[in-house]
Amino acid sequence: MIKCSWKSEFGVDCLMCGFQRSINLLFHGDVIASIYMFPATIPFLLTFIFVIFHILKPINKGHMWIISSFSITSFLIVVNYIGKMITGDIFS
Repeated sequence: MIKCSWKSEFGVDCLMCGFQRSINLLFHGDVIASIYMFPATIPFLLTFIFVIFHILKPINKGHMWIISSFSITSFLIVVNYIGKMITGDIFS
């Protein structure tokens, strides 16, 4: 896996720390562990797939779906990071 440059430089997790491990768990079929590792993985992947499909074949009001799904994904990323800060997991 690619080493997190933010964590190696500052010693603190970045907002996306856990994403690679979550993808790995998801591809190995462990959905629950993937969600626990990084809750925004599945919404992120669904948003990415929807954007690709929207680029290839524009969907009516697709831009609104993209904005909504991006907002949900961003919210999950921030809430996950705040949860890590509260529990002290960002320093591990």
